[in-house]
Amino acid sequence: MKKKFKLPKLPRINWKLFIAIIIIIVLVAAVIKIVPKFITRGEKEVSYQVLEESQIPQKINEILPRYKMLERALAAKVDDEIYVIVTRGEKLTGGYQVEIERILLIKEDKEERIVVHALFKDPKPDDLVPQVITYPYVVAKTDLKELPKKIDLRVNYRE
Repeated sequence: MKKKFKLPKLPRINWKLFIAIIIIIVLVAAVIKIVPKFITRGEKEVSYQVLEESQIPQKINEILPRYKMLERALAAKVDDEIYVIVTRGEKLTGGYQVEIERILLIKEDKEERIVVHALFKDPKPDDLVPQVITYPYVVAKTDLKELPKKIDLRVNYRE
């Protein structure tokens, strides 16, 4: 007597449920991929290195006196490197400082702009500071490849 070989019975698949689950997985993956771009508005953190005074390129040292009197941020391209400069303007005493907290590259309507978040520190009213006119500034070398069309300065103050 020959035994017949029987295949095991496979469970029946509810094809509507199976297709619905696949569609939900695809939609969730798309949302995870796309939504952060809308939340960050195309923002990208720019890496940078703050330079010591001796590391600042000569060309930047030449143009810096024109901008030291103003409170602003600007970018310059020297030898295929992009530098960001933040100036505080003229101060009547010492004790004023400026730091770069972060630099963001924002893409809007096929145009790029930089937003520099700076921290301005002022001397406390009871601090002993030199009575000399100062021009606080900071220069940072970035990893950017092109100069942006616009640059914005966002300032936070701390005493």
